[in-house]
Amino acid sequence: MKKGIHPENYRTVVFKDMSNDYAFLSRSTANTKETIVWEDGNEYPLIKVEVSSKSHPFYTGKAQFVDTAGRIDKFRQKYGNFKKQAEPAKEESADDAAE
Repeated sequence: MKKGIHPENYRTVVFKDMSNDYAFLSRSTANTKETIVWEDGNEYPLIKVEVSSKSHPFYTGKAQFVDTAGRIDKFRQKYGNFKKQAEPAKEESADDAAE
């Protein structure tokens, strides 16, 4: 391994897969403000990830359900009314221009 090209500030952190609550202890230089108490009773920085070896289909051999449909529905509920409200405003301005 070449000297001087790798970071020196590695620290022990917990990576947590948010799709299935699987967590593992490893080392990283990634910054985070969140912490978690690990099984050994010590507090470590927490890094949240969407996919890990416990949830990725390549490693599991099967597709796991990820709640993307719920996120899409929430987005449509939140912003769906915005489009409907914006359309009548265009129609009114077109009617005003015709007069």
